[in-house]
Amino acid sequence: MSDELVKPAGSTALHVIGESLGQLSIPVPFERDIFLFDTYVAGTSFIDGIKELEPYLNIDDRLDFFREPNNKYDERAIVIKTTHGTKIGYVPRKDNIVFSRLMDAGKLLFGRITNKTWCNQWLKIEIKIFLHE
Repeated sequence: MSDELVKPAGSTALHVIGESLGQLSIPVPFERDIFLFDTYVAGTSFIDGIKELEPYLNIDDRLDFFREPNNKYDERAIVIKTTHGTKIGYVPRKDNIVFSRLMDAGKLLFGRITNKTWCNQWLKIEIKIFLHE
């Protein structure tokens, strides 16, 4: 089979992108992760077992975000969990206004760990927030 479809004289040829069974393959839309913001995970000191969990939290680990609109302390709350579903805290309230609106509009946000340090009994986990587009 030819790699071009012939059109009438004076028009341009249409190139076949993927020539399986003579069908035109349509490329997958371009996907990318867009960096939005640097922040930290709030509330780690309230997580049971955070000391035991800390060694398993690594730099560049992906963190999943979930909206918690019925949270009695903050209707814009965004829960942060590991990819295994373990809750480690929240996006800080001071930072969640725009992010909660994006998530409520159906946008996928996630985080990546950039640093972690113990400050007395508080595990400070620094993260970058990304929009998956």
